Amino acid sequence: MSNTKKMRNNYIFIDFENVQPTSFEFPEDYPFKVIVFIGANQTKIPIELATSMQSLGDKAEYVVISGNGKNALDFHITFYLGKLYEKDPKGYFHIITKDTGFDVLIKHLREKKTLINRYDEISEIPALKQSNCETLSIDEKIKLIVDYLIKRGNAKPRKVETLSNTINSICARSLNSNQLDAIIKAMVKEKLIVIDGAKITYTLKDNKY
Repeated sequence: MSNTKKMRNNYIFIDFENVQPTSFEFPEDYPFKVIVFIGANQTKIPIELATSMQSLGDKAEYVVISGNGKNALDFHITFYLGKLYEKDPKGYFHIITKDTGFDVLIKHLREKKTLINRYDEISEIPALKQSNCETLSIDEKIKLIVDYLIKRGNAKPRKVETLSNTINSICARSLNSNQLDAIIKAMVKEKLIVIDGAKITYTLKDNKY
């Protein structure tokens, strides 16, 4: 029997009125679904984006907004997010927009232990930002991890095992157990985390990263 843990499904909602990526690159075996929300007045899609979306097959879809009302696109994102959350509450939800109006919803869902973040650009999603941490120095790895943890707010991993799994997920499952242990020990040494038994507390606010 395999001991490999199943990765969470990642759902990526792109506010195309607000952020216009031109293409997508995902790590191998990264479980995802991309939904691009197009405003009613956006009549043209860059050929690079269309080609990239087509290459993703059924892992990508467009939602074209029919109305021009205020926040119409935001409501559509919220509706689709709710549908997918109901279907897969253990999924990881990423909203790509510079619109901070989503932050209230995100805070509410985090209080329900939902994994959800908002990013200004799709490249800021940790697993896409650096798909293979093996090429990074340990300081660069830690910076990537700290950036991610700060964005998680109060929904950070609270156990050593969970943090280890989270770090490996950030690094697209490219690290072995010894590398993960070394990163956690380095985080303790840098006073970014405090370990008490199997539990973790964080001191990320005032640090060099």
